[in-house]
Amino acid sequence: MTLHHRIEGEGDRVVVLSGSLGSSLAMWDPQIPALADRFRVLRYDHPGHGRSPLSEDRTVAGLAAQLVGLLDDLGFARVSFCGLSLGGAVGMRVALDMPGRIESLVLCSTSARFATPEFWDRRAAAVRSGEVEAIADEVLDRWFTPGFPDVRRYRDMLVSTSAEGYARCCEAVRDWDVRGALGAVGAPTLAIAGADDPSTPPDELKAIVAEIPGSNLTILDDSRHFVNVEQADVFNEALLAHLES
Repeated sequence: MTLHHRIEGEGDRVVVLSGSLGSSLAMWDPQIPALADRFRVLRYDHPGHGRSPLSEDRTVAGLAAQLVGLLDDLGFARVSFCGLSLGGAVGMRVALDMPGRIESLVLCSTSARFATPEFWDRRAAAVRSGEVEAIADEVLDRWFTPGFPDVRRYRDMLVSTSAEGYARCCEAVRDWDVRGALGAVGAPTLAIAGADDPSTPPDELKAIVAEIPGSNLTILDDSRHFVNVEQADVFNEALLAHLES
């Protein structure tokens, strides 16, 4: 299976952008102007999201293996990686299992263990019975602070996700748990948290930084889960500073 992807920029170094559950590669639009004049930027859709076909993978390890397959197909042996939420889990998995592939790591609005298995089982059942629209209001409330002006665009992105693709990625997140293992990550790592994120509060990112040697944490005010969208300028400054350090 080939993941739908887009490559922008002409730099020598490759930066991979990996998104959230329920998103498409368009969630990274605010980062492209800042990155594309310095790096070659690869962004992609998770299976069953955006324009990527559904797959049988229901684990983060499987999602990570699909990404590495894409990197192999493109001839990208070593990359910098920025992942948000589910994308952050994919980045951690690659950094743990194939450390030689990751030059630099940025982990945004993510966790070593997301919520509870029961939460994800309920979420998967809800979308299988009522499509992604059934959980859209709840998800968007977690993604953005009140008053965010462009909610309609991201609602359209969310509800266009395949219900089964969303549910299978819920099952991947349900079984994700790397607590106690992240000390093996050797790549220079920056964690970025939204100060008001109810899905992955700053304490979740603090726990990651406590495990990864030499890592750092940036907390951005006035933002929830999609910190790269709500605080794009400050986010981009932090991202570039880490990638160019």
